[in-house]
Amino acid sequence: MPAKRGGARSKRSDRTSLQPVQEQASEPPLSRDRIVATAVELLDAHGLDGLTMRRLADRLGAGVMSLYWHVDNKEDVLDLALDAVLDYRGPPQSDDPQDWRTEIVHMLEDWRASMLRHPWSTSLLPRRALGQNILSRLERMSKTLSRAGVADADLNAAIWSLWNYVMGATITRASFDVSDEDRAVAQQRLEQLSGPYPTIGRSRLLLDDDWDGAFRKGLGFLLDGLSPK
Repeated sequence: MPAKRGGARSKRSDRTSLQPVQEQASEPPLSRDRIVATAVELLDAHGLDGLTMRRLADRLGAGVMSLYWHVDNKEDVLDLALDAVLDYRGPPQSDDPQDWRTEIVHMLEDWRASMLRHPWSTSLLPRRALGQNILSRLERMSKTLSRAGVADADLNAAIWSLWNYVMGATITRASFDVSDEDRAVAQQRLEQLSGPYPTIGRSRLLLDDDWDGAFRKGLGFLLDGLSPK
């Protein structure tokens, strides 16, 4: 796990007697939470290439240097923005506390939905320092699987299997931008070549756009394998 960059922040702690530059009177006070929320807005609107410290400062009505009283640098902002969009509040109250599958399904569907709302997050998650929100999600998932009877020796493999599944499904969905017309043309060509590809032609694979249903059904296959025997 990459180490967090703490040099700039430790320097800030030595300057507590100083006051940051006052922002424009019409703007709310600058804070880390406000910086992160605005960074998420910019990332949603413009993607990773659209986030610069200058653009972030301009959107906040602040000077660039004043941002560094609250964050280390752009990398720190990306870490914080990623963790912010992966916050997890837990599933609805269940009448059955032993219903571990429902909790896991809810957790992973929420994870996938969060990343699809913020497509830039899919490319950041594999290479960013993991923040407390994603770590808390993984801890909760581990506890739920352990409670369900998954042996400690199998827990890591179970977690990585679910991680890989949700990441793969999300990246595929986020990048698969094909119109209904293109799907129909591709399916027609596939049927014309049905000799080499009879099974996927028969299942009409290229016309299947039930992404949510496929995700849940595939997750069910995985959880069947994790269920206590």
